[in-house]
Amino acid sequence: MIRQVNQKALASNLLKRLSASAVATTSILNKKLPTSNKTTTTTTRNIRFYSTKSTVVQLLNNIGSKREVEQYLKYFTSVSQQQFAVIKVGGAIITQQLNELASCLAFLYHVGLYPIVLHGTGPQINELLENEGVEPEYIDGIRITNPKTMEVVRKCFLEQNLRLVTALEKIGVHARPITAGVFEAEFLDKEKYQLVGKITSVNKSPVEAAINSGYLPILTSLAETPSGQLLNVNADVAAGELARQFEPLKIVYLNEKGGIVNGNTGEKISVINLDEEYEDLLKESWVKYGTKLKIKEIHDLLQHLPRSSSVAIIDVNDLQKELFTDSGAGTLIRRGYRLINRNSLREFGNPDLLRNALLRDPEIKSGKLSVASYLKFLDSVEFKSYGDEPLEVLAIVIKQESQIPKLDKFLSSKTGWLNNVTDNIFNAIRKDYSQLCWIVSENDSNLAWYFSKSDGSFAKNGQILFWYGLNIDEAGKLIKEFDSNAIGSSLSSGTSSGVFSSTQQKRGIHTGAKNPPLSKPRQTERKKVALIGARGYTGQNVIKLIDNHPYLDISHVSSREFEGQKLQGYNKDNILYSNLQIENIKKLEENGDVDVWIMALPNGVSKPFVDTIDAANGKSTIVDLSADYRFDKTGVWTYGLPELNDRQIIANSRRISNPGCYATGSQLAIAPLLDYITGVPTVFGVSGYSGAGTKPSPKNDLKNLENNLLPYSLVNHIHEAEISHQLQKDINFIPHVASWFQGINLTVNIPLKGLESREIRELFVSTYAEEKLVNVQGDIPFVKDISGKHSVSIGGFAVNNAKDRVVVVAAIDNLLKGAATQCIQNINLTQGFGEYDGIDV
Repeated sequence: MIRQVNQKALASNLLKRLSASAVATTSILNKKLPTSNKTTTTTTRNIRFYSTKSTVVQLLNNIGSKREVEQYLKYFTSVSQQQFAVIKVGGAIITQQLNELASCLAFLYHVGLYPIVLHGTGPQINELLENEGVEPEYIDGIRITNPKTMEVVRKCFLEQNLRLVTALEKIGVHARPITAGVFEAEFLDKEKYQLVGKITSVNKSPVEAAINSGYLPILTSLAETPSGQLLNVNADVAAGELARQFEPLKIVYLNEKGGIVNGNTGEKISVINLDEEYEDLLKESWVKYGTKLKIKEIHDLLQHLPRSSSVAIIDVNDLQKELFTDSGAGTLIRRGYRLINRNSLREFGNPDLLRNALLRDPEIKSGKLSVASYLKFLDSVEFKSYGDEPLEVLAIVIKQESQIPKLDKFLSSKTGWLNNVTDNIFNAIRKDYSQLCWIVSENDSNLAWYFSKSDGSFAKNGQILFWYGLNIDEAGKLIKEFDSNAIGSSLSSGTSSGVFSSTQQKRGIHTGAKNPPLSKPRQTERKKVALIGARGYTGQNVIKLIDNHPYLDISHVSSREFEGQKLQGYNKDNILYSNLQIENIKKLEENGDVDVWIMALPNGVSKPFVDTIDAANGKSTIVDLSADYRFDKTGVWTYGLPELNDRQIIANSRRISNPGCYATGSQLAIAPLLDYITGVPTVFGVSGYSGAGTKPSPKNDLKNLENNLLPYSLVNHIHEAEISHQLQKDINFIPHVASWFQGINLTVNIPLKGLESREIRELFVSTYAEEKLVNVQGDIPFVKDISGKHSVSIGGFAVNNAKDRVVVVAAIDNLLKGAATQCIQNINLTQGFGEYDGIDV
C-alpha cells in the first residue's frame, strides 16, 4: 500500500451520514412493511439490507475510488464471514469515541461484513482502581492482577462491553456480547503476576454462532482456567490468538494515537517491515513497555500467518480508508522482505529468479529485447541492482562515468506495488544516489508515481524524461541529450493506460511538484514601501499586512482623492496620503528613498509610473498588481506565483507582475495535472463582489446581486488569457459575481484519462507538500471557510464513471492570496526576507 495522510474529518462526516441513513432506512421499512410472518420479515430484512448497502457503498466511493471499493468488497466476501477481520479496540476508544466506533462497525455490518471485535479496557480500569484506592502495579508492562484488581477488571469489562453493544443496537446493528467462554488459559506466572493468564486454546463456537445468526460478536479479553478461574489477558495477545484461529484477511488494532508514534521524532510511523527492521526497532530507546509488547506480539503472530498478511494500527475514523482503499492509514506492520543490493550478475544466486523479473519488461515481452542480450549488456557496464528477496520488485541503476546515474529498469509485480515495496526500493536508491535520471513511456500506468518521485520532467515523442537532484544547468544539459535521443529507451513498470493518447498533449519542463521555499539566510534590514493607488480593497489589505510586517514600513502612499488625509489602518507611523506626480516619483527613485513600489492601480494605468522608475535607473523593486505586465515577453518582468514558478528567479527579479485572483486559484487547481490533460479544461468561477472593486457598477450593486448570480465577460476574459498563457494550455473561463463580499469558488472541469480519484489526490498532495499557503483536502472546499485566510484550499477530485474527466474545486480569498498576500510573498522573496514574514500561516 501507498500510505497516505488520513482524512479524519471526511471519514467522520461520512460515518455520521451513514448512521443517520441506516436508522432512517430501518425506520421507514419497519413502518411501511408488515412483519407478521416469517416470509414478510425476511423480505423486510433483505430490502433493508440492500437499500442500506447501496447507501454505504455510495459513501465509501467518496473515501476511495469505485474500483478500489469494488475490489476490496469482492476480496472480503470471497471467504467465510468469520474470516473477514479481527478488530481489536483500545479501551480509551469506547470511552472517548464510542459513536465513531459504532458508526464504523455499522458501515461493515450494512455491507454484509462481520468483523470479530475484541476490546480492551485499560484506562477505565485505572480510573476505577483509583476510586477504590488501589494503586496499579506493573512488571515488564504487564498489570499485576490481584483478586481486588480482578473484581474491578471484570466489572469494567462487562460495563464497556455493554456500552458498545448498546450503541450498536441503537443504530440498527445486531450485536452479541461475548464476555466468557472463548479463551481458555493457564497462569502466566502466578507468583509474579497473580491472576494474569496465558491463552492455551480458543473456542470458536460462540463467535461462529453469533455471526451465523447475523450478529456482530463483541468479545472481552477475559480468559478462564479449566476449573473456571477468571484470568486477565492482554487484549493485544488475545486478538493475536483469535487471528491465529480464524486466519482473517485483515487484522486491525484501533487506538487513540492512530498508529505507532516514533518517540524521537514525534511522527507516526507509516510502515514497518519486520524482516528488515524488527531487531533494530526493538533497540530503540522509545520502544518499551506496551509498545515493545505490541510489536513482539505482532511479530510472533505474523510468523504463523501467510506472508501477505499484515496488521494495521489506525485511528477509528480511518477504518474504512484502511479496509477499502489502496492508500491505507495509520501504521502498517508486515513481514515484508529484506532488500538486497547486487553489483554483478554473479551475486544473483538464482538466475531464473532474475530472468522471471526481467520478463516483466515490456521491451522483453514484445520481443524487441531478449533477456540474454540484456544480461550481456549488464555484464559490460557498472551497475547496482535493488530488490526484495523474491524479486517482486527489481530496479537497476547504471553508473555512467561523468554522467548522471540512470535508473535503467524498474520492474514490479502487482504485489510489489500494492505492498509498497516500490516505495521502499526507491527510497533505498535515493539514499545511495543524490542525482538520478530515468525515462518512462507516456502510457505507463504508474506515471503519477514517477512524477511524485521526481524534481522535474520533460516530455517528447511518447516518452518522459524524469530527474531529481539536478540544478538548472544540469537539467538543461540532460534535456538536450534526451532531445537528441542520446540517452536511450524508457523503463516501464506496468501496462499501458493511454493517459497520453491525445494529440493535443505537448508539455515541456514539469516544475510544479518540487519548488521548495528558499533556504538562503534571512535579511532583517528594514525596507521602505511606496504604495500607489491605495484606496481600493486590495490596497487596504496590503496596508494591513505591511502594518504587521517585521521588516517593511510604508514611506509614501499616493491617492489624489485622499491627499492630505491620514492613512487609516496603519499604526507604525503617522502617514498622510500624497498625490505623487511623475516628477515626485522620479526624484524619490533617484534618491533611493523607496525600496519597493507597489502599483495597486486599474489595468492600463501603471505604465507611466513604471517607465519613470525605469528611466531613473534606480535599484528599487516594482510589484504591479494589475494585468499590464502578466504577458511580458521581454524577459524583464517575472510572473510572481511562488508555488508554481521558480522562487529563485522571483527572488532575483526587480520587476514582478502579481497574478490575478481567478488566475492564481485556477492555475493551482490545474497545474499538477498538466501532463495528463487530454482536452480543454473549463473553469467556472464565482467571486464575491469585492472583486468588482469600489467603483459602483452592477457587479457590486448589492440590490442587483440579492438572490442573484451574475455571469459576466462570458468569453475572452483577461484571466482566461492569463491562465492559458502561464500554463501553456488553452482553458475556458466563465466568471460570475455573487452576493458575498470576498472569496472565490472555482469549479474546474479537466478532461483527462487513466487516473483514479485517489491517484489525483495523491498527486496534488505531493505537488504542494511543502507549500504553506496551499491546502489539499479530500472534500470540497467552501468560500466561507477560506474568506479572510491567506491560503488556497483545493479538493473534490471527483472522477466520472467514464474515467475521462475530473472535477477539482478550489477556494481562494481574492483580496489576500489572490492579491495582497501574494504581493507580500513576492516582496519578501525579492528583499531576502522569509517568504511568509508578515503573513499569518
